[in-house]
Amino acid sequence: MKRCELLVIGGGPAGLCAAINAAKAGCRVTVLERNPLMGGQLVKQTHMFFGSRKQHAASRGIHIAELLERELAGLQDNVELLTSTTALGIYEDGVVTAMRGEERYMRIKSDALVVASGACEKSLAFEGNDLPGIYGAGAVQTLMNVYGVSVGDSVVMVGAGNIGLIVSYQLLQAGVRVKRILDAAPRIGGYLVHASKVARMGVPIETSCTVRRAFGGDSLEAVETVRLDGDFRPIAGTERIIDTDVLCISVGLTPLTELLAMAGCDMCYIPQLGGMVPKKDENYMTSVDKLFVAGDVSGIEEASAAMVEGSIAGICAARALGHEPADADAALAELRAQLDSLRAGPAGKHIRDGVSQTAL
Repeated sequence: MKRCELLVIGGGPAGLCAAINAAKAGCRVTVLERNPLMGGQLVKQTHMFFGSRKQHAASRGIHIAELLERELAGLQDNVELLTSTTALGIYEDGVVTAMRGEERYMRIKSDALVVASGACEKSLAFEGNDLPGIYGAGAVQTLMNVYGVSVGDSVVMVGAGNIGLIVSYQLLQAGVRVKRILDAAPRIGGYLVHASKVARMGVPIETSCTVRRAFGGDSLEAVETVRLDGDFRPIAGTERIIDTDVLCISVGLTPLTELLAMAGCDMCYIPQLGGMVPKKDENYMTSVDKLFVAGDVSGIEEASAAMVEGSIAGICAARALGHEPADADAALAELRAQLDSLRAGPAGKHIRDGVSQTAL
């Protein structure tokens, strides 16, 4: 049985910020990350962030990951990083089980826990959706930006949110032809700046349109698209066949909350936050004592918000363990103000509405 003071599950932006803030307060922290690299989604995000400099605006995701790792390295006396380590379960007695690599099974008992396990990609149900050549947008980003692998010669993108638009632009930068971007909604969901970039490069963006079928033998060869009416029903006679060897699906994310449900956390279904999420208090502690959450596992938002939530969870977890970070009250007030700013305006209304429903 391995023992630690604070265990952080997930080495993405939320988990790293939680570990940094808890370690600064004097906590001894162990971080589990299932991938060989720390950073989570940041390691494949080559675009520059918006927001304020407090969330590293004007920096690329890959550079933010490096910055956070360097900050953790300066706290190495208090931090243990376990990469290629997947958390398998959280049990009634608080024991976490994990698999390190392919062979080492671990049991870990901590005094407190921060779950920052992130999210997984949603998919679509249509005929032929299991053909090789059909990817989630995150998978395409990983192949291109982490491993330098081109996914194919031409792409049809489904989803005109920020991720779909950003990945389309990155595909174009890699020399892959993006034939068109489809979205079932009547208007583009992503930022205009992202949509304008791909439009200037000659990529059509079709709203009220989706994929209906995929064709191919050993791999994808073509897709059938169809236009949708105001009730999202297919309009007969608008079907069209597009030859392509890659179909990229970017239709949102779902919080990875299985560990929280297993731990007995009170859960609720909040569509605005991506699905099932844990209830939590203002300190990001769940209904289970000393079990905190941060990032996409508590509701789908941008990485900037995940970093702020992780910082809050790290400070509050340290306090729950008897450590008192310097100027903790002032720091928490500033972090909460940052979250309010990130969620301000009409674009953040669905997040504000969703978060209000998760309060314990």
